[in-house]
Amino acid sequence: MARLTAEAPFLHPGCQITDSRFGAYVEIGANSRLTNTTWGDYSYCDRTCDIANAHIGKFANIASFTRIGATDHPMEKASLHHFHYRSADYWDDAEHDAGWFAHRAGRIATIGHDTWIGHAAIIKPEVTIGHGAVIASGSIVTRDVAPYAIVGGNTARLIRRRFPEDVAERMMALAWWDWDHARLRAALPDFRSLRAEAFLEKYA
Repeated sequence: MARLTAEAPFLHPGCQITDSRFGAYVEIGANSRLTNTTWGDYSYCDRTCDIANAHIGKFANIASFTRIGATDHPMEKASLHHFHYRSADYWDDAEHDAGWFAHRAGRIATIGHDTWIGHAAIIKPEVTIGHGAVIASGSIVTRDVAPYAIVGGNTARLIRRRFPEDVAERMMALAWWDWDHARLRAALPDFRSLRAEAFLEKYA
Protein backbone atom coordinates (compact mmCIF):
# COMPACT_ATOMS: atom_id res chain seq x y z
CA MET A 1 0.00 0.00 0.00
CA ALA A 2 1.41 3.38 -1.00
CA ARG A 3 2.25 5.59 1.97
CA LEU A 4 1.23 8.88 0.32
CA THR A 5 -2.26 9.61 -1.00
CA ALA A 6 -4.11 12.24 -3.00
CA GLU A 7 -6.69 12.76 -0.27
CA ALA A 8 -4.65 14.28 2.57
CA PRO A 9 -1.07 15.27 3.34
CA PHE A 10 1.14 12.88 5.29
CA LEU A 11 2.01 14.81 8.45
CA HIS A 12 4.79 13.53 10.68
CA PRO A 13 4.58 14.07 14.46
CA GLY A 14 4.99 17.49 16.01
CA CYS A 15 3.93 19.66 13.07
CA GLN A 16 2.37 23.06 13.72
CA ILE A 17 0.17 24.07 10.80
CA THR A 18 -1.85 27.27 10.44
CA ASP A 19 -3.84 28.51 7.44
CA SER A 20 -2.23 26.15 4.92
CA ARG A 21 -3.55 24.16 1.96
CA PHE A 22 -2.15 21.01 0.40
CA GLY A 23 -2.24 19.31 -2.98
CA ALA A 24 -2.07 15.57 -3.57
CA TYR A 25 0.75 13.32 -2.30
CA VAL A 26 2.29 15.99 -0.04
CA GLU A 27 4.49 15.06 2.94
CA ILE A 28 5.46 17.34 5.84
CA GLY A 29 8.43 16.35 8.02
CA ALA A 30 8.39 16.04 11.79
CA ASN A 31 8.33 19.20 13.89
CA SER A 32 7.87 21.50 10.90
CA ARG A 33 5.97 24.76 11.30
CA LEU A 34 3.81 26.04 8.43
CA THR A 35 1.89 29.31 8.35
CA ASN A 36 -0.05 30.76 5.42
CA THR A 37 1.32 28.31 2.85
CA THR A 38 0.01 26.51 -0.21
CA TRP A 39 1.56 23.26 -1.42
CA GLY A 40 1.45 21.84 -4.92
CA ASP A 41 1.06 18.14 -5.66
CA TYR A 42 3.92 15.77 -4.69
CA SER A 43 5.92 18.40 -2.79
CA TYR A 44 7.49 17.62 0.57
CA CYS A 45 9.66 19.06 3.28
CA ASP A 46 11.92 17.13 5.61
CA ARG A 47 11.96 17.60 9.40
CA THR A 48 12.06 20.87 11.31
CA CYS A 49 11.31 23.26 8.47
CA ASP A 50 9.86 26.71 9.16
CA ILE A 51 7.83 27.95 6.19
CA ALA A 52 5.60 31.01 6.25
CA ASN A 53 3.80 33.09 3.65
CA ALA A 54 4.84 30.88 0.78
CA HIS A 55 3.49 29.28 -2.36
CA ILE A 56 5.20 25.94 -3.00
CA GLY A 57 4.90 24.51 -6.51
CA LYS A 58 4.63 20.86 -7.50
CA PHE A 59 7.40 18.30 -6.87
CA ALA A 60 9.38 20.65 -4.61
CA ASN A 61 12.10 18.91 -2.58
CA ILE A 62 12.74 20.85 0.63
CA ALA A 63 15.49 19.56 2.94
CA SER A 64 15.53 19.67 6.73
CA PHE A 65 15.92 22.87 8.75
CA THR A 66 15.03 25.06 5.78
CA ARG A 67 13.36 28.39 6.39
CA ILE A 68 11.20 29.97 3.69
CA GLY A 69 9.57 33.37 4.01
CA ALA A 70 11.56 34.26 7.12
CA THR A 71 9.63 37.11 8.68
CA ASP A 72 11.23 40.48 9.30
CA HIS A 73 11.16 43.21 11.92
CA PRO A 74 10.14 46.86 11.37
CA MET A 75 13.58 48.43 10.98
CA GLU A 76 12.19 51.86 10.07
CA LYS A 77 10.39 52.25 13.41
CA ALA A 78 11.70 53.30 16.81
CA SER A 79 12.01 49.69 17.99
CA LEU A 80 12.58 46.34 16.32
CA HIS A 81 10.96 44.46 19.19
CA HIS A 82 7.63 42.72 18.83
CA PHE A 83 6.09 44.39 21.89
CA HIS A 84 4.59 46.97 19.55
CA TYR A 85 2.94 44.47 17.18
CA ARG A 86 2.34 41.55 19.59
CA SER A 87 1.11 44.07 22.13
CA ALA A 88 -1.71 41.96 23.62
CA ASP A 89 0.95 39.62 24.99
CA TYR A 90 2.22 42.48 27.15
CA TRP A 91 -0.83 44.58 28.10
CA ASP A 92 -4.41 43.61 28.85
CA ASP A 93 -5.76 46.76 27.20
CA ALA A 94 -3.73 46.55 23.95
CA GLU A 95 -4.36 44.63 20.73
CA HIS A 96 -1.96 43.07 18.29
CA ASP A 97 -1.10 45.25 15.30
CA ALA A 98 -3.25 43.58 12.63
CA GLY A 99 -1.83 45.80 9.91
CA TRP A 100 1.71 44.61 10.54
CA PHE A 101 0.71 40.95 10.39
CA ALA A 102 -1.25 41.56 7.17
CA HIS A 103 1.86 43.20 5.71
CA ARG A 104 3.95 40.16 6.58
CA ALA A 105 1.39 37.71 5.23
CA GLY A 106 1.29 39.54 1.90
CA ARG A 107 5.02 39.14 1.24
CA ILE A 108 4.79 35.75 -0.48
CA ALA A 109 7.85 33.65 -1.33
CA THR A 110 7.28 31.48 -4.42
CA ILE A 111 9.00 28.13 -4.96
CA GLY A 112 8.71 26.73 -8.48
CA HIS A 113 8.03 23.19 -9.69
CA ASP A 114 10.69 20.46 -9.42
CA THR A 115 12.97 22.53 -7.19
CA TRP A 116 15.50 21.37 -4.63
CA ILE A 117 16.06 23.51 -1.54
CA GLY A 118 19.13 22.25 0.34
CA HIS A 119 19.55 21.68 4.05
CA ALA A 120 19.26 24.80 6.25
CA ALA A 121 18.75 27.18 3.34
CA ILE A 122 16.93 30.45 3.97
CA ILE A 123 14.62 31.95 1.35
CA LYS A 124 13.61 35.53 2.13
CA PRO A 125 10.10 36.97 1.63
CA GLU A 126 8.98 37.93 -1.89
CA VAL A 127 11.73 35.86 -3.53
CA THR A 128 10.80 33.61 -6.48
CA ILE A 129 12.70 30.37 -7.07
CA GLY A 130 12.26 29.37 -10.71
CA HIS A 131 11.19 25.92 -11.90
CA GLY A 132 13.91 23.31 -11.72
CA ALA A 133 16.28 25.47 -9.66
CA VAL A 134 18.63 24.12 -6.98
CA ILE A 135 19.52 26.03 -3.80
CA ALA A 136 22.72 24.79 -2.13
CA SER A 137 22.71 23.83 1.54
CA GLY A 138 23.14 26.74 3.93
CA SER A 139 22.43 29.38 1.32
CA ILE A 140 20.67 32.65 2.06
CA VAL A 141 18.59 33.67 -0.94
CA THR A 142 17.61 37.32 -1.11
CA ARG A 143 16.93 37.67 -4.86
CA ASP A 144 14.95 35.77 -7.48
CA VAL A 145 16.58 32.63 -8.88
CA ALA A 146 16.20 31.84 -12.59
CA PRO A 147 14.66 28.53 -13.72
CA TYR A 148 17.14 25.63 -13.72
CA ALA A 149 19.86 27.71 -12.05
CA ILE A 150 22.03 26.32 -9.25
CA VAL A 151 22.87 28.93 -6.63
CA GLY A 152 24.69 28.92 -3.32
CA GLY A 153 26.34 31.04 -0.68
CA ASN A 154 25.59 33.95 1.61
CA THR A 155 24.13 35.75 -0.17
CA ALA A 156 23.36 33.19 -2.88
CA ARG A 157 25.05 33.60 -6.26
CA LEU A 158 24.87 31.61 -9.48
CA ILE A 159 27.11 28.55 -9.44
CA ARG A 160 26.08 27.12 -12.80
CA ARG A 161 23.06 26.20 -14.87
CA ARG A 162 21.48 22.82 -14.20
CA PHE A 163 20.72 22.43 -17.92
CA PRO A 164 21.70 24.45 -20.99
CA GLU A 165 19.21 27.23 -21.66
CA ASP A 166 17.57 25.49 -24.62
CA VAL A 167 17.08 22.29 -22.59
CA ALA A 168 15.63 24.27 -19.69
CA GLU A 169 13.20 26.04 -22.03
CA ARG A 170 12.09 22.74 -23.57
CA MET A 171 11.64 21.19 -20.11
CA MET A 172 9.44 24.09 -19.00
CA ALA A 173 7.43 23.78 -22.21
CA LEU A 174 6.99 20.05 -21.59
CA ALA A 175 5.75 20.84 -18.05
CA TRP A 176 5.76 17.17 -17.04
CA TRP A 177 4.79 18.28 -13.52
CA ASP A 178 1.25 18.78 -14.85
CA TRP A 179 0.93 15.13 -15.93
CA ASP A 180 -1.61 13.07 -14.06
CA HIS A 181 -0.66 10.30 -11.62
CA ALA A 182 -1.17 7.51 -14.14
CA ARG A 183 0.98 9.18 -16.79
CA LEU A 184 3.76 9.74 -14.28
CA ARG A 185 3.63 6.03 -13.39
CA ALA A 186 3.77 5.04 -17.05
CA ALA A 187 6.85 7.23 -17.59
CA LEU A 188 8.56 6.12 -14.37
CA PRO A 189 11.14 3.90 -16.12
CA ASP A 190 12.20 6.83 -18.29
CA PHE A 191 12.38 9.24 -15.36
CA ARG A 192 14.73 6.72 -13.75
CA SER A 193 16.94 5.91 -16.72
CA LEU A 194 17.01 8.77 -19.23
CA ARG A 195 19.05 11.95 -19.10
CA ALA A 196 17.07 15.13 -19.57
CA GLU A 197 17.87 15.49 -23.26
CA ALA A 198 16.82 11.92 -24.05
CA PHE A 199 13.67 12.36 -21.97
CA LEU A 200 12.78 15.43 -24.02
CA GLU A 201 13.44 13.60 -27.27
CA LYS A 202 10.91 10.97 -26.25
CA TYR A 203 8.21 13.15 -24.71
CA ALA A 204 8.49 16.70 -26.04
